[in-house]
Formats: sequence, C-alpha cells, structure tokens
Amino acid sequence: MSFFTRKSELIAPDQALPGRTERPWHLAERHLVLDAPVVTDEAPPGHEVAIFGLGCFWGAEEIYWQKPGVWSTSVGYAGGTTPNPSYEEVCSGRTNHTEAVRIVFDPAVISYADLVKTFFEVHDPTQGMRQGNDVGTQYRSAIYWTTPEQEQTARELTQVYGDELRRQRLGEITTEVREAPTYYYAEDQHQQYLAKNPFGYRCHSNTGVKFPETA
Repeated sequence: MSFFTRKSELIAPDQALPGRTERPWHLAERHLVLDAPVVTDEAPPGHEVAIFGLGCFWGAEEIYWQKPGVWSTSVGYAGGTTPNPSYEEVCSGRTNHTEAVRIVFDPAVISYADLVKTFFEVHDPTQGMRQGNDVGTQYRSAIYWTTPEQEQTARELTQVYGDELRRQRLGEITTEVREAPTYYYAEDQHQQYLAKNPFGYRCHSNTGVKFPETA
C-alpha cells in the first residue's frame, strides 16, 4: 500500500488539500463479518468507541474484528486537516491524516486496556512516519481517545510499554496520543478489505514485545 508516496513529514495546515463538505461515496450498511452497521456515528448503549492508527488499516481492522466484545469496526482517516479525503489524497501526504481503524466495543466483554495492549503488540510504535516497508505520514502510530478514562489508560499503558521497549533497547515510542479528532470513513472497497480479499496485503504481526504481567 506504499506505492503512492514516500512523504514522511506533516505539512502546514494551509498547504493541505481542500477536500469536500460531504462524503462522496456510498458505504455498505452492514459489516461483512460482524453483521453490524458499518457507519456508527453513535455507539449503542453500553458500548464505547476506540480509534487507533497502526499502519495499513486493512490488517488493523481484521485484527480487531476478531476480538470478542467488538461489535463493529470500520476503517477511515483521522488526525489530519482535509475534510472527507479520498484514499489517493491521503496517500499523497497532503492531508495529514493517518489510516485509522474505528472500533465499537462492549467494555463488559473486552476492556479498553486490552484493545490498547493489542495495539502495541501487533505493530512497531517506534518508527515515526512509517510502518515496516510502508512509508508516509498516513502510516504513523496513533491512539485517539474518546473519553477521559480512555485517555488515562492510553497514557499509562504507553508509558508502561515505552519503559519495556527501553529496557530491551528497542527505541522510543513515537505514537501520537490525543483526543479523537474528526474521523472520516474510507471508501467502501477498503471496509473489511481482507474479508473481501482473503489473500490481500497484511503487514501486522506479533512484535514479540509483551506487556509486563502487572500492566
């Protein structure tokens, strides 16, 4: 997925592409795997929303839709300037967005802490504007919290995992941790991409660095 750009620096907001006022593409109503709504602007009662950027969003979504307690997932663009960007625009490096996965989950079944631990353990959060061979601002690592409780958990676990990486001399975490910005749904062909294309591109794997058991 890295063939569009090698841009690895964020641009000034006034240099970003203008985007558009509305999403121009239609999205399927139901999740291909979970049979839940794809567009879930509000979580159902008792559920929460988590948003992460961890490299190519195809594999990231697949990882999370397999978790018990995850009700729905989608992929999109977050953390940038351009409203309702297209995939090609994001890949140009001129929107400042990162590829993101949006997760609607039941915290009575799976905790936000477990989602964050998975986030860290399946990608390398020390690489800055890249993930493996995928280079560009759209592949940067990000945790976008949606509640104050999520923020506290995200920052605490980022510190714990960062300490473990330093202990193993594996580098410093570059993950962006901030309040969830506007999330823009990606085009329909990217939603549940690996369910539609089971032999498609995957870049995520267990990093081998686990959280300390006390975390």
